[in-house]
Amino acid sequence: MFELSLLCPEDRVDVLSDALDALDALSVSVEDADAQTPAEQALFGEPGMPPPKEGWQRSKVVALFAQEVQANDALALLELQDFFEDCEVLGIQTLEDQDWVRLTQSQFAPVEVTSDFWIVPTWHEPPSQARQIIRLDPGLAFGTGTHPTTRMCLRWIAQNGVQNQRVLDYGCGSGILAIGAAKYGATAIDAVDIDDAAVTSTELNAQANGVQLTAGLPDKAKGQYQTVLANILATPLKVLAPLLCAHVAPGGSLVLAGILERQADELKLAYAPWIRLEVADTQEGWILMTAKANEHA
Repeated sequence: MFELSLLCPEDRVDVLSDALDALDALSVSVEDADAQTPAEQALFGEPGMPPPKEGWQRSKVVALFAQEVQANDALALLELQDFFEDCEVLGIQTLEDQDWVRLTQSQFAPVEVTSDFWIVPTWHEPPSQARQIIRLDPGLAFGTGTHPTTRMCLRWIAQNGVQNQRVLDYGCGSGILAIGAAKYGATAIDAVDIDDAAVTSTELNAQANGVQLTAGLPDKAKGQYQTVLANILATPLKVLAPLLCAHVAPGGSLVLAGILERQADELKLAYAPWIRLEVADTQEGWILMTAKANEHA
């Protein structure tokens, strides 16, 4: 296969990507041309907020073609277009045949939650120090253990205990938090998500780990739980405040993640009518916020 690499300004990313797709590129990817330099830019968005930009001020667009002649023909056609002005050709290079499955797998090593609690892909042997493991392969659903928010939630479960508890994982994604709760002794676990694919992923991952839980859409969450976990993002967490707090049993724990350090005060304010949130953990700019429900609620 052959890679055609181009440099273009932010306002040309969309049209250039569409043109490459129309010219039979097998794939088109966009990355920050200034990555790993002081000029690197972060692009991210949250639900309810304006979408992130289509690209960076200087974007590197890489198109993959099955044959070299296709890459050359595509380039020749692009160079004739008005929108190609201010774009730059970085080159065409051969992409050597590789065992892509093995290469992809090699990028995902076991992830340490605590010294004896690890998330281990199925193709890896568990580390010798692992006493508790979750088997989980990287996939489409959010929550494979590589993100700081997921690790902080699992660390809370390991350190605080959920033995014999009824637990709710709201916005379960891959089901990793629900599975973690089961591994640490929770006896009744509901894992819910608005995405049907996440529900299916949770069920399959639970089977692979030999744990019992109930997965479904949000209406499956019924009554009160000793622990309520929600690793989503700040904006939906604020909207969900009354619902999540209503699911926490008196004396129970609310555990929230997907929150940036700078968002701590707005989350505290959003939950103040029902519960007192505090920052319990922090990692790589993200925080874990927890609260105990009033015993007499």
